[in-house]
Amino acid sequence: MKQKIKYIVGLVVVFLIGCTGTFLVVHFVPSMDTKETVKTVKEVSITESNKIKSAIEKVYDSVLVIKSYKGDRLVGTGTGFIYKKDSKLGYVITNHHVIEGASSIKVVNMDGQELDATVLGSDEYSDLAVLSMDVAGVMQVAILGESTKLDLGDTLFTVGSPMGEDYKGTVTKGILSGKDRTVSVQLNNSSFMMEVLQTDAAINPGNSGGPLVNINGEVIGVNSMKLVEDEIEGMGFAIPIEMVKNELENLEKGKKISRPLVGVNLVDANNTYALYYNDVRLSKEFEKGVAIASVEKEMPAEKAGLQKGDVILEINGTTINDSAHFRYLLYKYQVGDKIKIKYYRDGKVKETTLTLSKGIE
Repeated sequence: MKQKIKYIVGLVVVFLIGCTGTFLVVHFVPSMDTKETVKTVKEVSITESNKIKSAIEKVYDSVLVIKSYKGDRLVGTGTGFIYKKDSKLGYVITNHHVIEGASSIKVVNMDGQELDATVLGSDEYSDLAVLSMDVAGVMQVAILGESTKLDLGDTLFTVGSPMGEDYKGTVTKGILSGKDRTVSVQLNNSSFMMEVLQTDAAINPGNSGGPLVNINGEVIGVNSMKLVEDEIEGMGFAIPIEMVKNELENLEKGKKISRPLVGVNLVDANNTYALYYNDVRLSKEFEKGVAIASVEKEMPAEKAGLQKGDVILEINGTTINDSAHFRYLLYKYQVGDKIKIKYYRDGKVKETTLTLSKGIE
């Protein structure tokens, strides 16, 4: 009996093993008649939509190294670019601070040719200068575009000479990071605010005065390292080309840029030390505004009734933050324009109108 049971169990085990093997073969081992599915990977060609080779070619040879000398000593280098030429001269844009204080200037073109340059005109407030050079050294003339047509994120690039002549012709690429920015610039005896373009394209020492260029190869700004603080990284600033165009004619002719004058010395109304130093006593504290430290005789402020100790709060309805902001707003107007001044005196807010006269040159 036991033998019979073992026999039956053996048959059952063999049967199960056979079924299992058949199942595995059918489901996991393809037969000769089974069609194999093949995945085809299509070859993809990737091209960069914002490639800038052709744009670089439109501006590259217009860029120059600017070398400033005092006597025979090289005291600084920067960048400039040729924006026009005539039968005798090439005309170069660069920054004022690149050539400030130099007794002589030389330029180096992309072929390495070094030529003498002459300052035709220069302006500290706009940080712009125009130079002339022999037309024989002109390899290319840059095309001036329009910064107002740019959108945030548009591709931009610079061509310059960071760290001096050894790195002339360096190209850096980025995007337009910000429009209509205002930054404070420290001048010799005061501060000033400028409207600028912001980019993340690398702008290093030596790039100052070089072109900021759009994808079409048109110059839309003039780079300025003077606008970049030491602790800031990844932020470069450029003077919009529209501001540059506004001053080119006067600078080419060597004319001083005339800016309107009010006829006051100002200190920030929230600067306790400056108020004390200038003997200005205010009856309340101010977070914004500028206090008048002195008034010049026969000037617009005196004629309009402004006095020492008045705190100017607004120009034509715009709140004044500080003295740099005051100059920024003031220099938007022309000599002869009338402006409304709102000011604080003896616990009351008052208003007066003054006519701007010829001022800083």
